[in-house]
Amino acid sequence: MRYRRLPALAAAGPGTWKARRRTRPPGLRRWIAGAAGALALTLAACAPGGGAAGPGDADDGGKVTLSLWSWRVEDVKAYEKILAAFERSHPRIDVEFKAFQATEYNNILATGLSGSDGPDVAQLRAYGGLQPLVEAGQLVPLDGKVEALSGFDPKLLEGAKGHKDGKIYGVPFAYQTLQVLYNKKLFADHGIRPPATWDEMIAAAGKLKAAGITPFAVAAGPDATWTLPIVHEIFGNARYGGAKFRDAVLSGGKKFTDPDFTASIKLIKDLEPYFPKNVVAVKIPDVQALFATGKAAMYPTGSFDLAPVLQANPSLEVGAFPVPPPPGSPVTTPVTPGWADGSFGVNAKSRHQAEALELVEWMATPEFGRLYATELKQLSAVPGVTPPDPLLAEMAANYAAHGAPYMLLVDFRYGQPNGDAIFRDEVQKMLAGQTDPAAVAESLQKGVEQWFTAGN
Repeated sequence: MRYRRLPALAAAGPGTWKARRRTRPPGLRRWIAGAAGALALTLAACAPGGGAAGPGDADDGGKVTLSLWSWRVEDVKAYEKILAAFERSHPRIDVEFKAFQATEYNNILATGLSGSDGPDVAQLRAYGGLQPLVEAGQLVPLDGKVEALSGFDPKLLEGAKGHKDGKIYGVPFAYQTLQVLYNKKLFADHGIRPPATWDEMIAAAGKLKAAGITPFAVAAGPDATWTLPIVHEIFGNARYGGAKFRDAVLSGGKKFTDPDFTASIKLIKDLEPYFPKNVVAVKIPDVQALFATGKAAMYPTGSFDLAPVLQANPSLEVGAFPVPPPPGSPVTTPVTPGWADGSFGVNAKSRHQAEALELVEWMATPEFGRLYATELKQLSAVPGVTPPDPLLAEMAANYAAHGAPYMLLVDFRYGQPNGDAIFRDEVQKMLAGQTDPAAVAESLQKGVEQWFTAGN
């Protein structure tokens, strides 16, 4: 709590104040002394050493400034527009958006939430990335506090829940889908249509490669290994059995060493001839540039990459298709894997919890969802919000019709070693010729067994 200085006392110097005090009557002097003592007690009670201020304490003028932390440095301008709409409808609240580098954010947030200088509202990782904050008691459960959450897709809410207590700790802001982006002009120039079968896709890749065009923009360099499980999901989800296989692994009916899962890993090695040369040295900016400049025809990636690609080349005509099931797949319909991207939650130590809850309540409204989808060109998690971009709307429809969870991210990031991390490193080694699909599957199974118990 801040106080304004009294104008008369601020204007007068120490000597002036003392001189005036001697000329006042005794009764008035006693009244001033009592008032000064009461003011001193009030200031002491509100000083930092006197305990944290309660929720809802306002800054000067009755306004509250909320601090909102994020890992999206590239979204600062968009959030300025989005949050301006909130401030217009909530004139008592200002929001200060502060973004950090994504690679540093987890540690910065954990430190901030454990002390007194953390944010009021924080952008939270999903699934296993959320769990350490929940276990540390650093977030406010939102059950019963944000009524709109009852209408959210349960699949997306899973990413904002505590793994053990099942409570909701954040308002989901987006979800991502996985598919292949393709260059419409290159396809048309070479007489290629979006493939309806696996064989058609391989034939198209061969035709493009013969023409000197990289068929699939894939990166497996040191900074890009995190994309390899995504590439595997895009090409291999149907081959290993999609959601049914995931359920069997969680219940203990199957393991990652299952022949279908091993076959799904082998697909990545089989497709390597259609990736950029020396793929284990290729970086993410390299493949984005290959696709944006028309040197690569297809880009297996998430919906999150559509905006950066179009920003690099606004005239690029982009389409998307879910990969047709490979031969031998238990699933016969093209699958669109996806996951909840994250949520916004309230710091348990926030001095302004009432206002912070107002902000996250607003983030569950269609107004926020529409602004998010428009300004960031992303798939909003708010129910009923249709993306204004036709291609994003198509991705959303595919996920709604034939969605499947990105299994390693959704279910196997809750312990160490992280299943997703094991897999990406092993797949990179496979592409470098240092291991094979069966060994990749074995390493993944042995790694997650150190903390994962089926059926729990």
